[in-house]
Amino acid sequence: MTHPYQRFFEALPGYCSVQDRDFRIIEANRRFRDDFGDYENRYCYQVYKQRSEKCEICPVDQTFRDGQSHHSEEIVTCLDGRQVSVITYTTPIRDEDGQIRAVLEMSTDITEIKLLLKQVKESQERYRLLFEDVPCYISIQDKDLNIVEANRSFRENFGSHLGCKCFEIYKHRDEECLDCPVQRSFDDGQVHRSEEVVSSKSGEQNVLVYTAPLLGADGKIAHVMEMSTNITPIRELQSQLESIGLLISSVSHGIKGLLTGLDGGMYLVNTGLDKNNEQRTRKGWKMVQRNVDRIRNMVLNILYYAKERQLNSEIISIHNLIEEVLAVIKAKADDLDVKVSFEVELEVLELEADPAALRSLLINLLENSVDACRVDKKKPEHQVVIKASSTPEQVQIAISDNGIGMDRETREKAFSLFFSSKGQEGTGLGLFIADKIAKAHRGSIVLESEPNKGTIFKIQLPRGCSETNTEQQKTKRSV
Repeated sequence: MTHPYQRFFEALPGYCSVQDRDFRIIEANRRFRDDFGDYENRYCYQVYKQRSEKCEICPVDQTFRDGQSHHSEEIVTCLDGRQVSVITYTTPIRDEDGQIRAVLEMSTDITEIKLLLKQVKESQERYRLLFEDVPCYISIQDKDLNIVEANRSFRENFGSHLGCKCFEIYKHRDEECLDCPVQRSFDDGQVHRSEEVVSSKSGEQNVLVYTAPLLGADGKIAHVMEMSTNITPIRELQSQLESIGLLISSVSHGIKGLLTGLDGGMYLVNTGLDKNNEQRTRKGWKMVQRNVDRIRNMVLNILYYAKERQLNSEIISIHNLIEEVLAVIKAKADDLDVKVSFEVELEVLELEADPAALRSLLINLLENSVDACRVDKKKPEHQVVIKASSTPEQVQIAISDNGIGMDRETREKAFSLFFSSKGQEGTGLGLFIADKIAKAHRGSIVLESEPNKGTIFKIQLPRGCSETNTEQQKTKRSV
């Protein structure tokens, strides 16, 4: 009669074999015989792996040596050539004296599990590639708005900032944004959409943002994924179209006032001529000249914005140019009780540039500085200082004030079209045009500012004008 344990051994669903110290199979169950055939007088490595010698790492050998159970993962070959992945466990079989006489090896078919693991790994890799290569910015954030994961596009445009707050990286803020779509997704578990302005390595960008919750194993929201697409070109086109309407409206009102001034001047001129009143005629003519100059400056500003404008360069005196500008701005500064001073080094003499353009650049910057002093109510006195210096290659003009100053976000947007920190009082054209004029002269404007301390505009201009205009000037001189 068959012993019950023998029946259990035969019925085990895995591969079971008993091996002696030479790794010869001395017993095997039905599943083993069905898949590997006759085992008598054969070694396990011959049957399992069709090898001519023992495996380099053998759990049976390890059990014989230390008397402990061991396990490993192996790939074995069945009679029909089918390869099967198995997880193998070994345990010693001892005699009455406690000596190890044989080792029981039990192997479980895990081929399906290995196949599933491979499929999961491939799926994870595909999702990882999709996450990395998708052409938008993706970040994964926790409940504290810390960035815990980011894709390649995000890292290339904003840097690798894992563990940092999203509002620090996207907007250089010190605190959470007032209306945060990520926070809303954490609160209600819904997808949210918003449009934001962020600061990347290459500059300011308009982005369209979508946020979606990511659930953890417990079904609760563990993270939120934020996806942002750069729509700056679209918004720039839209801004240009909107700007045309804004320009038409503002210019119409401005020209209407200037035309009224021209009418008044023309009336004085005409009546002065009729009455032979020279004083009246001169007064009217000055009114006409003043309003014509204002119209000219307005048109130049519009041209700088609307299209490229050729520089009309000539040799100019920096000292004289700044004095002209100060004469223009002095009345406004005096009315606001802002002291304006001018310091120039003796060696700063001449510069080849467009005088009308540079005049517009300096007036725009000076008006910004005076306005910054006007809105600052914390200091008893305010001043704007212009300093000019030079090297053989370039001229530097610094305009500094002790006004309200700017935070980082405002500094980064200061030269953007139609951006104004003055609310309804500003047009957002002044600094944009000033920067455009500096670049047209192959120069630059560097902005340094701190809130409540003040602002410095550092203008750097080469001694010669742009290459194109230099050639034009040479041609004119030769003619």
